[in-house]
Amino acid sequence: MKEKSCKRVPKKYSAKSRILALIPAGTLFLVAIPLFVILLAAPIDTWLGLPKFVREPFNFIAAMFFVVPGFSLAAWSVWVQFTRAEGTPIPAMAPRRLLVKGPYAYCRNPMLLGILIFYIGIGVLNGSPSYFSLMAPLVGALLAYIKLVEERELENRFGLAYKRYKKKTPFIIPRKRY
Repeated sequence: MKEKSCKRVPKKYSAKSRILALIPAGTLFLVAIPLFVILLAAPIDTWLGLPKFVREPFNFIAAMFFVVPGFSLAAWSVWVQFTRAEGTPIPAMAPRRLLVKGPYAYCRNPMLLGILIFYIGIGVLNGSPSYFSLMAPLVGALLAYIKLVEERELENRFGLAYKRYKKKTPFIIPRKRY
């Protein structure tokens, strides 16, 4: 029996609804999570007597090499989901079409890659060794969720088309396309 390329198309939401949904999600991932980890890391660094690993103003300069590209990649990924697939990164307003172009041509999770690079930049800006230790389990949980839950949902939604895309496109680390 031939498998369909798309099994279930998510409900269509207006642009206004999708924008309103992106505000709390963006606030959570770009502000709340890094701030929470910074606030937890500061007393741990003090308690352990850990010095900042990058001093001012070098921390700011070095951080911008991560923050700007990380934020840009994540924003580009969201923009492509919003404009080309009529969706958002929020599972309740998932993209209506399988994305295989733009940043999604290089890896299946460019938004996550962008957020990880952004978080590295925030850690460099903060200069806290504990920040990275605390951020690691959060990032691990996010990676596990995407690998175990989201990928299964995408296979159910897009069927054979997603399986083919998954086979030829790396999970998170881009590779040169030939």
